[in-house]
Amino acid sequence: MNAALNALSRLTHGIAISANAVGTLVVLGLVAIVNYDAIARSLFNAPFLGAVEVVQFSMVLIVFLQLPDVCRVNRLTRSDGFLLVIGGKYPGVARAMRFFINGISAAFMTLVAVAIFPEFLKMVETQDFFGVPGVFTAPWWPIKLVIFASAVLCVCIFVLKILEGRDTDSDATKGDSA
Repeated sequence: MNAALNALSRLTHGIAISANAVGTLVVLGLVAIVNYDAIARSLFNAPFLGAVEVVQFSMVLIVFLQLPDVCRVNRLTRSDGFLLVIGGKYPGVARAMRFFINGISAAFMTLVAVAIFPEFLKMVETQDFFGVPGVFTAPWWPIKLVIFASAVLCVCIFVLKILEGRDTDSDATKGDSA
């Protein structure tokens, strides 16, 4: 059981790290597009048509590609001050609170996945798109798929944290060096 849990943990962590790297590449691509648009607009009076749509598309991709890795290394925006204070005196209470927080987080991400999956299927079926026809258009389904996959991966990460009983920054980084 422990070996299977460790293997699953390594797999989910590897996928989260890979998705984070892809998100970083999207950031670099976005920087290139914005710079191209600014230079083309200023020097040649020929802006990149669809720059606004690409930025909107990219922002969602960046957030949801990097979210699982943020969850993995405990860098979600949350206040751990109370947990740190209580953990020094009552480590069992802090551990129980982390367990509860991870459970609620897993439940919330499950709701996100359940809510977005029908939208993904609808967008694949209807081939719905966003943008301005004749200028720039892109299908919605890749965004919906990334949101769904990210939510599912976050659920796996939170459930693994519960099952493994680890949730501290040092625990999350120990798994990367092994």
